[in-house]
Amino acid sequence: MANLSAKSVLSKPASGRFIVLSLLLGLAANLLPWSGLTKLLWPDFIALMLIYWITYQPRQVGLGTAWFLGLLMDIADGVLFGQHALAYTLMVYLAQILHRRIQTLSPWQQSLYVFGLLLISLVIMLVIRLAFGAPFPGPLYFASSVIGAVMWPSFSLLLRLPQHRKPNLDDTYSKISK
Repeated sequence: MANLSAKSVLSKPASGRFIVLSLLLGLAANLLPWSGLTKLLWPDFIALMLIYWITYQPRQVGLGTAWFLGLLMDIADGVLFGQHALAYTLMVYLAQILHRRIQTLSPWQQSLYVFGLLLISLVIMLVIRLAFGAPFPGPLYFASSVIGAVMWPSFSLLLRLPQHRKPNLDDTYSKISK
């Protein structure tokens, strides 16, 4: 019998509508009105979406998308204009450089790269805030990058599901009989 492993399942390219919808859902998740500890632990869903799409669809999402979404987050959060935009753009640039390497790894191994990328984004935003006189939020500020990395395997699987082609069993059986 043929081996129908997960590696043999082909993925369709994501439609532009699906990418835009997922980015809008990430924006909506970031804008939920959390406060206190929950807000500190809540991962940056736009950053996760950008990392996913730049890794698996690098021709569809790029630096301009990251910059635009960063400006939207700056406006929505009421923070220094450009800090999210700069952080997202540098994070996406690094993800573009690493996207082929990340694709070859298992989801849990990818989580280590995702952790690093999310941490870089947080550090960039923290440095900008500190440079303009904001107080240090404490070490718990970095916990959202750990939570985002832990969520990565299920998150990437969820985004990958609509792109899988159903295997054509007629083709599989015709190859076996030959």
